[in-house]
Amino acid sequence: MTSFILFVSTVLIWGTTWIAIAFQVGEVPLVVSVFYRFALAGVVFLAGLALAGKLKRPLVWRFVFVQALCLFSFNFIAFYNATALMASGLVSVVFSLASIFNALNARLFFGEKIELRTIFAGLIGVGGLVLLFWRDIFGELNWDVLTGILWATGGTMLFSLGNMASRRNSFEGVSPLIANSWGMGIGALVLLAIIFVTGTPLILVTTQSYLLALAYLAVVGSVIGFTTYLMLVARIGSARAGYATVVFPIVALLASTMFEGYQWHWSAIVGIGLTMVGNLVMFAPRRKRSI
Repeated sequence: MTSFILFVSTVLIWGTTWIAIAFQVGEVPLVVSVFYRFALAGVVFLAGLALAGKLKRPLVWRFVFVQALCLFSFNFIAFYNATALMASGLVSVVFSLASIFNALNARLFFGEKIELRTIFAGLIGVGGLVLLFWRDIFGELNWDVLTGILWATGGTMLFSLGNMASRRNSFEGVSPLIANSWGMGIGALVLLAIIFVTGTPLILVTTQSYLLALAYLAVVGSVIGFTTYLMLVARIGSARAGYATVVFPIVALLASTMFEGYQWHWSAIVGIGLTMVGNLVMFAPRRKRSI
C-alpha cells in the first residue's frame, strides 16, 4: 500500500469520525462511550489477528502502555468532552495542530531536525485555523467553545505523544498492528478502571444512531484508521504524517454542515483554502533545509 493511499484513507476515515462522536454525546457518560469504543475495537483487533495467526506478544511493553494511555484512552476523553461543547467539525480543526506538535515532539524526543517547509506549512495551517474560528471565538465570545478548544488542544497533545510512543515501538520491533491491538485492549481496561473508581454508571443506549456510530468508530475509525495512520508515520515520519490532520477538517466540516447545521462564512472558506495551500507546501518536492 503506497503512502498516498495511506494518507487519503486516513483523511477520509478520520474526517468522518468526528460526526460519529457527536452522535454518541448525550445520555451515555462520555468516558463510558470511549470505553465501549475501545473495548469493541480491542476485541475485534485482537480476535482478527488471532484468527489470521498474526497475533504476537510485543517484544517490549513499556511504550505499548504509553501508546494506550495517549492514543486509546485519555486523549479521547478530552476529545469527547470537547465535542460536547462545540461542533464536531471545529474539534477536528483544533486536532489539526497535531502536525505542529508532532514536529516539536520529534525534535524533543528524537532530535529530528525540523524542515523549514514544515514550519512554513504549519504557519499557513495555523492561519487557516484562525480564520475558521474567527467568528466563533472573536466575533461573539463563547465560553463553551473556548473550553472546548482547551479540551481539544489537550487531547491533541496527548495524541502527539502517542505518536512518539508508536515510533519507539517501531524502533523496538513492535509493528503498528501489534501495538495498536494490544494498546486498544489496554486502553479499554484503563477506561474501565476510571469508570469503576469514579462510580460512573455503565449504561448503554440502544438507539440505532448510537450503535451505528459505536460500530463505525470502533472498527473503521479505530482499527482501520489508526493502523493506516501509524503505518504512514512509520513510512514518512510523524511531522509529515501528522499533516493529514490539517486536511481532514475539510471532510469533518462538510459532515458537520450536513448533520449539525454548521454555518459557513467567508473566513471559513478562506481558512480551508489556506490549509490546502499548506498541504501543498508540506508535500511538494523541494530541497531540504532544516534547523
